Parts: sequence; structure tokens; C-alpha cells
Amino acid sequence: MSVGAFSKLLAECDLDVQSLKWFPMWVGRYASFLKTPRTIRLAVDRELVIEFLRSLRDSGVPAWQRLQAVRAIECYRDVVHCAATPNLRDVVQKLTEISERERQAAEQSVGSDPNLAESVGLIDPDEPAVIQRLRRECRLLHYSRRTEKAYAGWVERFLKRFSLIDADSLAAVGEHEVKEFLSQLAVEGNVAASTQNQAFSGLLFLFQKVLKRKLEYIDSVRANRPRRLPVVLSQDEARRVLAELSGREKLMAQLMYGAGLRLMECLRLRVKDVVFELGQIVVREGKGDKDRITVLPIAAREGLQAQIEVVRQLHERDLTAGHGQVWLPHALAKKYPNAAGEFGWQYLFPAHKLSRDPRSECVHRHHLHEGVLATALKQAARTAQIERPFTSHALRHSFATHLLESGSDIRTVQELLGHADVSTTMIYTHVLNRPGLAVRSPLDSMALTVPVRA
Repeated sequence: MSVGAFSKLLAECDLDVQSLKWFPMWVGRYASFLKTPRTIRLAVDRELVIEFLRSLRDSGVPAWQRLQAVRAIECYRDVVHCAATPNLRDVVQKLTEISERERQAAEQSVGSDPNLAESVGLIDPDEPAVIQRLRRECRLLHYSRRTEKAYAGWVERFLKRFSLIDADSLAAVGEHEVKEFLSQLAVEGNVAASTQNQAFSGLLFLFQKVLKRKLEYIDSVRANRPRRLPVVLSQDEARRVLAELSGREKLMAQLMYGAGLRLMECLRLRVKDVVFELGQIVVREGKGDKDRITVLPIAAREGLQAQIEVVRQLHERDLTAGHGQVWLPHALAKKYPNAAGEFGWQYLFPAHKLSRDPRSECVHRHHLHEGVLATALKQAARTAQIERPFTSHALRHSFATHLLESGSDIRTVQELLGHADVSTTMIYTHVLNRPGLAVRSPLDSMALTVPVRA
């Protein structure tokens, strides 16, 4: 029976999600060890299984993964061979003891160095060792959590596609497998060019940064991203959308349209980033980890001052309750130990509830979830009868286009948007609607008389 057929049979078994996910991969690895085609039934022999487990141990595979492997083989024996032999219970028990000792040793090593625990963060030990190494490398290079999550997801799909488990099994794959994986995404998955390029970036990071391998001719795989015109609202449409919002959501939409902020840039604003005296908003660690200064809309000043007072009262309640700490990037919490509890560092749009940081396990009040504004804008656009596809990013597009329409210099708009290249900003010149540049349709130039029939 093939490994694929075994995977289908697993779906009918009462197994947890992790077992359904990783058992077929371990059985595929076992088939590769036996050098047996995956289209025929695999032999389950005690000596062969022990030899397979020893090869995994010699390759540096931790005990908990070897335990998962032998359980996968046991499941294959039960489902495919419908037999209780060979009995591998003693092997499972021994690997359970070894994995527990390894886990305790790892906890002691991390616990002895609190700086290491804070800088690396908590990494799921149930993940493959390659994924854990990738996460550590992402955090070492200060990649965002979203980038880390995306890269880990694509690498996990790549490992599953070729039944790979650890770094040693990756030694046999290279450019051909990467191209095959990306081609499958484009042909079978029918994904967009941006999605394919994100998968490409994740695999490139895996091979170059984690495995320290150089792949030849890998750049030829990158898909060409099509040029799309942005969705831009007219000033009347923007006014109608803002009129349908109220409170905090209206203030966030005003900042995105009036200052050209991205959604996450708006949500990550801190109290100290709003400078009323200079009429500026300071965007910290924007796209590309770049800081910039943009304009503070006069129409949003009153709302911002009211929002800051709301944050102040919430922060005082949190301090009284023994909390009041906020997440700080990189090592700022060590450099400025009291900064996390200072009012200026608090998020301008805080979440309703306290949450636990997935890396440091500290309890913080994070910023508002992006879905809150997205839902409010969707409803506002529907009420305002905006029929075109509309997202929060359309407010940023409208900010740039309307500035250019009013005669602002394109270089100024580029700086306000935070674009590295002016050619990115030039896309907005294609959607301008200036009266002096208006083009009249030939049909409108014809004096057509349409007879009216009774």
C-alpha cells in the first residue's frame, strides 16, 4: 500500500492533529530508508525499525521525534498489516524516557540563561528541528513575527511535499525540488505571483540562512509580479465612508486617509509617536524596518487628544491592577527597564483585554487586532454604496492620489508614504483625474440623436 493510501486511512482513525500531520511523513522516511517504492506495502520488521531509529539518532534527530517515528510505524503496522507484531512497546517506552530526560535538560539549559530565553522566545519543541532552527534564525535577524510565521508555514509545506524530516534529509534536495514545488503552486494551486514569491523567499531563507547552502540558478524561479492599478476613492467617496464610521474606528480611518498610514502602522502607533507641537506623526519600524515622519491631520487632532486620555485612564487602571506593561521591540526592555510601564510607550489603540506574549510569556496589553478596523470599514463601504473592492489600504492609495491631484510634489508624497523608490509612487499618476488632463471619449464627441419610440 502506498504512503498516500496510508494517509487516507489515517483520516478514519481516532488520532490527534499532530499524528495525522506527521505520521505519513515518518512512514515516507522509513520507506526511503528501506529503499522501497512507496507504491507497495512496506515491511515492518523489528530489526529494520531499530536500525532505522539508530540512523535517525546518528543524524541528530531528537528522541521525541524518534518516538513519533516509531509510533507512526506502529500505526502503519496496525492499519496496513492488521497485525500486532512485531511488538515495539519496549522501544516506545525507552524512547519516552530518553525524550523526557532531553526535555528536562533543555529546560534547565534555557532556565540557567534568562537572557537566552527572552531573546529567542518560546519555540514549540514538537515542531521539526529544521523549523525550530528557522525560527531562531528569523529572530536573530529581527524578522517580524508575521514573516517568521509565513516562512515556517511554507517550509513546513515543502517538507511535507517531499516527506522530509530533518536537515540531513534536506541534503538530497535542491534546485529541482524547489522549482517543482513552486511550479505545483502555480499550476495546481493557481496562486498569485506574490504568493509564489513569498514561498520562494521562505525556501531561499531556509537554504541560505539556515542550512548554509547556496543554490545555483535559483533566481530563475521567481515569478513576475503583474502591475495592478490601486483602488482609489474619490474625495466624495472617502467623505461618505468616513461619515459612516464613529469613535475609535473613525479616528483610525482618518489617520490612514489623512496621513497615508498602512493598517499595521496605524495600529502600532504609540502615544509618544504623535507630536502635536510639530504637527507630525512618527512611524516607527514601518515596512522594511524603516522610520519616517508623516503629516498629522488637523481634523484628527481633537479625536487624537480624546483617545490619548482614554489610553491614560486605561493605563492607570492597569497599573493599579499590577499590570501596565507593554511589549517593547528588540532589547529595549533591557536597555530601559522602566520604559515598558511608561505612558508614552503605550499603544495609541490598545486592545480590550490583556494577552500573553507568545514568545516571552509576559502578560501585556497589546494593540487592537486588525480585524476590528477591517470589519468596520467593510460595513461602512457597504452603507456608503461603494461597489468597488474596498480594503483599508484603499485609504492610503486615496491619500497619495489626492495629494498629487492637489499639486503636491511626487517626491514629497514618496517620503510621506515611505517608498524606497519613486517608481512605486508613480503608480498613482495613472489614476489621477485632473481636469486639465481629462480625455474625452470619441463617442461623447459625436452628436448622436437617439430616436425615442412610443
